[in-house]
Amino acid sequence: MEIWYDRQGTGDPLFLLHPGGVDSRAFDVNVAGLKYRFTLWRADRRGHGRTADVAGPFTFGAMADDLIALQERHIGPAHVLGCSDGAAVALTLALRRPDLVRGLVLVAGVYHHDGWLPGVLDTDEDTLEWLGRSHAEVSPDGEGHYRVVAAKLDDLHAREPAYTEEDLKGVTARTLVMVGDDDEVRLEHALQLYRALPDGELAVVPGTSHGLLVEKPELCHQMISEFLLRDPVPTFAPIRRRQVGASG
Repeated sequence: MEIWYDRQGTGDPLFLLHPGGVDSRAFDVNVAGLKYRFTLWRADRRGHGRTADVAGPFTFGAMADDLIALQERHIGPAHVLGCSDGAAVALTLALRRPDLVRGLVLVAGVYHHDGWLPGVLDTDEDTLEWLGRSHAEVSPDGEGHYRVVAAKLDDLHAREPAYTEEDLKGVTARTLVMVGDDDEVRLEHALQLYRALPDGELAVVPGTSHGLLVEKPELCHQMISEFLLRDPVPTFAPIRRRQVGASG
């Protein structure tokens, strides 16, 4: 299948994986703020944006495999940032092909579908219509197909992701977990994700929701750049990291 992608900016490669139900345009404000620090790659996943849908259900594994093929052909090893559903794809990519992930940023995402707060994935009719109009602006599948995409996403979210904390030990990349303090992801779940990762850092962005990347872009860009472009600093009184280092 043909995946739509683009490239902008200069610097270390950073692959941006968009949320579910929307497309790479969701990162427009972030591209404007990060393109002078990174070479930014964006891709619309199957059934999203400018990439056509394919027969059969959505799985995060299939989506990750599509992007792995794109990385192998065009990008190579890169920092990978995924937001919401994109975080689940990024996590899957990091577990399947750790050689392609230099640094990992998981924004407002879950490692298991029970990490969402109850009801947050239910979409009302007005939102469905708005998303459908946005989809129709660029989709090769034509107006009206978004209802099919939405049904596939509902099915996907009922089953995936379904990683365990044991699975997360397989993530070899240094990882930043980012979440809004009023996010659709349970904060307890974000903490579980952070604690289960072998080399994780945590950022709870104050005064933000599930849309933290567009609500406080400058603060998020600073955190992302600091994490990906600088080495970790030695801390004065480590607790968790001292324990991780002692067991390594």
